[in-house]
Amino acid sequence: MLVQDGLPPPARYRAMVVIILGIAVSILDGTIVNLALPGIARDLHASAAQAVWVVNAYQVATLSLLLPFANLGDRVGYRRVYLSGLAFFTAASLGCALADSMPLLAAARAIQGMGAAGIMSVNTALVRLIYPRRMLGRGIAINSLVAAASSVAGPSVAAGILSVASWPWLFALNLPLGVIVLWLGFRALPRNPAGQGAGGRLLWLDVAFNALMFSLLFLGVDTLGTSIGTAGRSSAFVSGVALLAGGAAVAVVYVRRQLAQPVPLLPVDLLRIPVFALSMGTSMTAFAAQTLAYIALPFLMLDGYGRSTLQAGLLITAWPIATVVVSPIVGSLIGRYPDGLLGGIGLAILSAGLALLALLPAQPANADIVWRMALCGIGFGMFQSPNNHTIVTTAPHHRSGAASGMLGTARLTGQAVGAVILAIIFSFASAHNGRGPVIALSLAAFFAAAGGAFSTLRLRHAPATH
Repeated sequence: MLVQDGLPPPARYRAMVVIILGIAVSILDGTIVNLALPGIARDLHASAAQAVWVVNAYQVATLSLLLPFANLGDRVGYRRVYLSGLAFFTAASLGCALADSMPLLAAARAIQGMGAAGIMSVNTALVRLIYPRRMLGRGIAINSLVAAASSVAGPSVAAGILSVASWPWLFALNLPLGVIVLWLGFRALPRNPAGQGAGGRLLWLDVAFNALMFSLLFLGVDTLGTSIGTAGRSSAFVSGVALLAGGAAVAVVYVRRQLAQPVPLLPVDLLRIPVFALSMGTSMTAFAAQTLAYIALPFLMLDGYGRSTLQAGLLITAWPIATVVVSPIVGSLIGRYPDGLLGGIGLAILSAGLALLALLPAQPANADIVWRMALCGIGFGMFQSPNNHTIVTTAPHHRSGAASGMLGTARLTGQAVGAVILAIIFSFASAHNGRGPVIALSLAAFFAAAGGAFSTLRLRHAPATH
């Protein structure tokens, strides 16, 4: 079915079920194995350093292929790319569950990451087809809520599964879910006019440049972050810098090629739009702040405040619960108030919540922790949906896939930056006495404030028309 201005309600609901399940499982699988890494390393007779590639292979493949698949979606149709990605993801999940060695598991995870890239790259572009323009804010809010909840739910879901089953079941459970979502997707997802406005063709050299650039940058950041403070600090630091330098060199050549393309794989055409570029800055700084906080908070709760694992988990849960509560409300405000204003207010609230967490006394009451966590969740929920709405709607319709791919790229890039900054902080300030996490929360508040500034600057520019 070709969509003109969204789908009617029954079809819309069925299509959104596919979108929600697909984005949830693809984002969830990025972190769901973290808790199982020690067991995986033990069962497959691998070192901890090798086990980390169970995570890295997935993330590198996803980040490297988001933009190529988004570009492909603009050319051949978002539905086709989404369902192909889901099929790859489901098949690779079987490979992960059956893997009997670390190289096989890492390879299967890389293929699974490729499938996840297909899902994430056109996910929001499909939402733009599913909802009529007047209701698009509501669809973006639902999608953003699911993405936000999935990005932090991995450890909790993994804990539940691992309490009753072994680690292969973390992947095996994707099989029935993937088959069901594929069946629903073939029946419910709308088609878009593929190739409308697409000039030229997708060049494999550009795909290779894109993958190489993001892989080198990701691995360079990861090497610097994970090696700081270790015995091999000097050599690892040199390796990390070399990887980053290589990534920067590839980026220079790649960007120069893209500037000459009529429909660039790296959407430099969209980045020339001030509102779009500011939205990218808003997204990356906000997700860097979220990652800094989310990794630092367990250390602060467990080691700094002496809370139990259960208590820490319950206290931190106030953040995502607040996000869940506020997201539908914010979705109803999109279109009535400028996205830049809503995002700026949200990130100001997030910054205040993070600063207040950093200023907690040595032995705070649970209630004092909870309301600060809730404040952070409210702020994050107010930022994400309006910001995503701007990113998607600023792009012309035939570049919806590129905008959707950039949305995922900004999120993953911000998270990677936040993680490496936290590793640097923990290299000179202990993570176990509360000092390191407090510094991280203070810096997260700064990043959130910077994101709020980027968001507010969008008010200077008239909203795009389509």
